[in-house]
Formats: sequence, C-alpha cells, structure tokens
Amino acid sequence: MTTDSRSEMITLLPRLRAFARSLTGAADLADDLVQITVEKALRHLDSYAPDTRMDAWLFRIMRNAFIDMVRARRDTQPLDDAGADTVMGEDGRRTTENRLHLAEVRRAMAGLPEEQRTVLMLVCVEGMRYREVAAALGIPEGTVMSRLSRARLSLAHSLNATPDTGPHRGIAR
Repeated sequence: MTTDSRSEMITLLPRLRAFARSLTGAADLADDLVQITVEKALRHLDSYAPDTRMDAWLFRIMRNAFIDMVRARRDTQPLDDAGADTVMGEDGRRTTENRLHLAEVRRAMAGLPEEQRTVLMLVCVEGMRYREVAAALGIPEGTVMSRLSRARLSLAHSLNATPDTGPHRGIAR
C-alpha cells in the first residue's frame, strides 16, 4: 500500500462513518462497520484498481459488509446516543428543535428500503454522481435515478414536505 493510498483512506474515514451511520442507524454499529470495511479494504488492497475512485470502492465494500452484518445480526437493542453530542453554550430551544427534526429525519430515512436509503446517502450526502453510485453499487444508472426519486418522494411524504422537483421550487419570490 502506498502512502497516498493510506492518506486517501484516512481522509475518507469521516465520509465512511457518515455512510455507515445512515446504514446502521446507530453510532456503535457504524463504528464497527467502518472498522470492518477498512480491514477488508486493507486485506484486499491488491484488488483495488488505481484508476478507480477509492471512495466508490470503499462504499461498495461497506455496503456488502453491511449486508453481511444484517444477515448475521442477532436480536439486539441499539443504544440511544441522542444525548452524546451535547454542545455547551448553544441556545437550548434551537438545539432541542434541531435534534427533534434530525431524529424525525433519521426515522423517516430508517423507514426507507435499504436500497433507496443507500442511494440517497451516496448522492445527497456524499455528493457522488449517478454513474459513480451505479459503479459503486453494481447497478444501472437508471436504477440509481429511480431509487433516488422514490426515496426523495417517500421522505417528503414522511416529513409532510413538498418535494423539490425543480431548480426553483421552495424559493420565495
């Protein structure tokens, strides 16, 4: 492994953790998933093609590891870590409202099918292009667009919001 590959993998850790959190819904499981992903990536580094994107390769490994994790999971209770990110000196009301809204979004996302949630996270949170997501997940680009559209509509419906269907929607004029 080259120093550049190590640096790139380290740089991607926060993005991997965010994606893992969206898949698992719990910080402790997300950390485990990131560790599993990095271990598998290091073990199979010889299969990494230098002309491909490291993030897409790692996201694919993570998604496959998550599927394996779900298949092997026993009935366990996730720990509630909503209070773990306490920030001192903030407006309590605003912080509480933001946390409640974030919890509502997390619940809505957790209600999405895994395929839709995965595509939504990679496109909307990670900023990956449709073709990059398609390559990372091994699915056609049209399937990415279809899953993303259904995920956005479902989230908007769950959150009682109007989906953004055009570039100027939601802007007060």
